[in-house]
Amino acid sequence: MREASAPNFCPPTEEGVTITLEDENGDCVELEFLGSIIRDEREYGFFFPVEEEEGDEAEGEVLVLEVVSSDEEGQPSEFELVLDEAIADAVFEEFREVAKELYDFAE
Repeated sequence: MREASAPNFCPPTEEGVTITLEDENGDCVELEFLGSIIRDEREYGFFFPVEEEEGDEAEGEVLVLEVVSSDEEGQPSEFELVLDEAIADAVFEEFREVAKELYDFAE
């Protein structure tokens, strides 16, 4: 099991955990969960789109989603894309710092 490197960071319990999200148009996308952080009493999840033909070095952008609802067990159940670039950039930089030993972030 992976361990958190900061008290506000929740890494995935194992590598390769994916979820499928459905957007408002009914389109589904599969995303790998990279971890989440809590900042200013809000939880933000970080996800990477799963590609069908993924090579050794996957490239792309990490999606920053805010948890807007949790189920009865306290697990995130609804997410929204963070549209405010300042917030997305700030929480992503914090995520990069706490997850730097788990992931290789390209500059």
